[in-house]
Amino acid sequence: MKQMPFVEAKPVADKKLALFAPVPAPWRSSAHPLYLNDFAACRNVESGAVFIIASGLSAKSFPLEKFAHVPMITMNGSISMFMNTDIKPSFYACTDRSFSKQQPDLFNYAMAVSQRVALWEDHAQSSHARPTGQLYPLSKAPKPSWIDVALGRSKELVTDHPLIAFRKRSIGFSKDMSQGFFDARTVAYLAIQLAFHVGFSKVFLVGVDLDEKSGRFYETKDSINSPCGLDQHYYTRILPSFELMSKKVIGDDFMVYNLSDISKIPASVIPRISVAQVEAMLHQ
Repeated sequence: MKQMPFVEAKPVADKKLALFAPVPAPWRSSAHPLYLNDFAACRNVESGAVFIIASGLSAKSFPLEKFAHVPMITMNGSISMFMNTDIKPSFYACTDRSFSKQQPDLFNYAMAVSQRVALWEDHAQSSHARPTGQLYPLSKAPKPSWIDVALGRSKELVTDHPLIAFRKRSIGFSKDMSQGFFDARTVAYLAIQLAFHVGFSKVFLVGVDLDEKSGRFYETKDSINSPCGLDQHYYTRILPSFELMSKKVIGDDFMVYNLSDISKIPASVIPRISVAQVEAMLHQ
């Protein structure tokens, strides 16, 4: 992707915030400037297939290196699957501000090897690790008003019925991350929105089990584990978000497939396929 020139710098918490600039700083030092990129700079820069590597137990059986030639998006501690490989994630996403303290080695590794990183700006500012790739600050998408919907505004923010007022935040899907993303209470859903934004058209989900009882494959009983709210939010936010995506976003130009045979997402919402079927699709 063509590098964007430096256009602005302003003091932020004794550092300089440079917009649209590449990151020159060593990844382990917070003494260096933190540079933020606008999401518009990476819109539609990719194409074709992408794997999204999540943290469900089923991810452990996925032959990651077999598909090293295919771009990958990963998140949180799922980056551990990339250790001892030459694979550099196309995007790394983390919405858990405490993750860098709970799993510092994994977070630092993600900052060191990922081509692009999506974090909350305050998390990026407070972290001692600086990404060697491009950093994109996350923001939540606003809920479009019924007037916006009626007049055809905010077409890139696909939402549920605009007149449903009982939700604090609407269920939705962002096709343009510069307008923010919709939080479904699972970072895997953010990763799918990232995939759409950068231009991928065929998404393969790995480890999107959404089974709270099974836990995350990289956590152990001796590690500091992040709280999990999958069961709490499954029927109120997670499943409705995937259902909306299935009905209003997925189509001939954007397909999503689930490689987890133990996923809680119904096959009627996201079709399931095997690794062998993925291989066949990639060779078409």
